[in-house]
Amino acid sequence: MGRVTERRRVVRVRDGRVDHRPDTLVAEEPLEIRLNGKPLAITMRTPGDDFALAAGFLVSEGVLSSPADLRTIAYCAGATADGKNTYNVVDVRLAPGVPVPDITLERNVYTTSSCGLCGKASLDAVRTHARWAITDDPPLRLSPALIAELPERLRAAQRVFDRTGGLHAAALFDEDGELLDVREDVGRHNAVDKVIGGALRAGGLPLSRSVLLVSGRASFELAQKAVMAGIPVLAAVSAPSSLAVDLADEAGLTLIGFLRGSSMNVYAHDRRVALGDPAP
Repeated sequence: MGRVTERRRVVRVRDGRVDHRPDTLVAEEPLEIRLNGKPLAITMRTPGDDFALAAGFLVSEGVLSSPADLRTIAYCAGATADGKNTYNVVDVRLAPGVPVPDITLERNVYTTSSCGLCGKASLDAVRTHARWAITDDPPLRLSPALIAELPERLRAAQRVFDRTGGLHAAALFDEDGELLDVREDVGRHNAVDKVIGGALRAGGLPLSRSVLLVSGRASFELAQKAVMAGIPVLAAVSAPSSLAVDLADEAGLTLIGFLRGSSMNVYAHDRRVALGDPAP
C-alpha cells in the first residue's frame, strides 16, 4: 500500500554543520480491528500486513487456531462518514459455528498490554485459553552457537529498518536456524502478531518446532503470544520482564534474554539449550 514510510524535512546538525534535508520515517497509523462487525480493539501500527496482524491478534486472544476458523478478513469500505476507505479498519468474520468468546468486545481500547490483566490473573488467563501445550516430542535442542547467529540473520532481513532506524522486528526460525518469516512494525507486539497471523493463515499453527526472536525486550505480552501460538522458544536481544519469566516458567516456554553476540541469559526451561554439563 506504499504507506510503510514517509518523508519529512529535517534540520540536521553534524559536528557544528547545519543543513536541511529530507528524512525517511516509519509510518504510524491506528488500526481498528472488528470481529464480526463489532469493534474489538485499536492498535497503533505500521501499515502493511494488516490482515496477518488482525489474525495474529485473535490467535493471542484465543479466538482463532486454524484457517478454518476464518471466513473473511477485509478492509471496511466506507470507514468514514463520507464513505472513504481509510484502510485503517479491518473486519474479521468468523466461520460458521466458531464461537465468539467472552473477551469484553466493548472495550475498544488501545492494545498496549495484555488485555488489562496483571499478575496471577494474567497467568491464569493464558493457561486457561491456550489451545496447545508446549511439549518436547521429539525433544527440541538448540546449540548456543546456532542461537547466537539468529539476531544477525534477523538484522539482515530488516529492509525497512535500514531506511528508518525506527522499527521493531519479529522473526520465526525453524530448529535448524533457517528464517521462516520476518515482519517489521513500530510496535513489537504488532510485529509478533504479524508473524503469528501469517503462520495461521498458512495453516502453520501450532509452531511447535520454532524459535521466535524479537528485536527488543521480552514483555509478558510477547511471552503470552508465543505461548498462545505453541512456540517453545522465545529469544530477545534485551531484557525480559519478571512476569514474562513467570509465564514462561509455568507454560514450559524457554525464555532467552540479552542475546548479543555469543552471550545470552536463559531465564526459563534451559533444557532446550544444549549447554553441556552445568557449572557447579
